[in-house]
Amino acid sequence: MWPLTSTTPKQLLPLAEGYVILDLVVDGLLEIDLEEIILSVNAKFSGAFRRWLSSRGLNIQLIEEPSRSEAEKPGAVGALHMMLGSLPRDDYLIVAGDNVTSIKYSELVGAMRFHGAPTIALYDVGSMELARRYGVVELGPDSRVISLIEKPNDPPSTLISTAIYAMPWRSLSRIEEYLASGGSRDAIGHFISWLVRAEPVYGFRFNGFWFDVGSIDEYDRVRELFSQGVIERPRHVVLPSM
Repeated sequence: MWPLTSTTPKQLLPLAEGYVILDLVVDGLLEIDLEEIILSVNAKFSGAFRRWLSSRGLNIQLIEEPSRSEAEKPGAVGALHMMLGSLPRDDYLIVAGDNVTSIKYSELVGAMRFHGAPTIALYDVGSMELARRYGVVELGPDSRVISLIEKPNDPPSTLISTAIYAMPWRSLSRIEEYLASGGSRDAIGHFISWLVRAEPVYGFRFNGFWFDVGSIDEYDRVRELFSQGVIERPRHVVLPSM
């Protein structure tokens, strides 16, 4: 996403009419009954996120990790680990801030509660070439995840794990055990790959659309669909009056 993200985090890149990518993410979360929304950001861009939060008038807790450069970043798993000690022992919905999707989060949470186990959102990208960019999932007949392989050269399918997870506390808290075993602090997909071998993890397939805004091409596509109304305007996030 460089140079667009040299001064602006990609979650706050503009779409149209004053909206940014994060407005779409938070709007989906506001459709369900959550006790709290927590936004984890790094120190380099924390001011920009605070200004966004203030402009939207949202009741969201901002947690700032101290990193100001790529080398200092703790990684997604590391950031979650840093927060564990201050989090209530509850169920959690974890969503990467660059996911633009039509998923109904209430259905994912419902699937987690039905299975009584961590449940990850799955999307069929329909292309082996695209699948190589993501964590590819194999499912059993009961929707239990058999394996999750990060960025395989030879994907077993085109069904990928999006960065959207519904997690009971007992499973989320195993991050401590995972890191102690030498697990990567980077992408959460590595933790899920480990978790699949340690306990039952289930997949929740959804249709519609999903974009991981990690390239300028994907960003341009999201902006185009947003301007066309294919990606709907937020209904719960209110822009500041001019």
